[in-house]
Amino acid sequence: MPIDNTFAIIGKKFTVHILRNMTRLNQSRFNEFLDSIEGINPKTLSARLREMGKNGLIERKIYPGTPVKIEYSMTDKGKALTPILEQMAAFSMQYCAKDVFKDGKPRAFKQVFEKSPAIVK
Repeated sequence: MPIDNTFAIIGKKFTVHILRNMTRLNQSRFNEFLDSIEGINPKTLSARLREMGKNGLIERKIYPGTPVKIEYSMTDKGKALTPILEQMAAFSMQYCAKDVFKDGKPRAFKQVFEKSPAIVK
């Protein structure tokens, strides 16, 4: 089924968090992901980035120097997932507000992302 295929690509733990941080926080470096994704460790992050590259969601660019600088960017295929991720977030903000927001009140996607993300748990 098509849904199963999409879930196989993005369903592993932390994959959607990496994509979210790339789109919402403009993160592109390994240590940025490591510092901002709660519970992820370097081995898992490295594995997810490799898988995402293999699946064509992200590209890895190496900049020579000392130390070597590596940045990740989303491909068009990865960017195509953005509306899906936004719909997943919108669903939780509307129907699972007690788990998402400190005050437990439902919000529309635009309400949250036009304001400070500090209100999100």
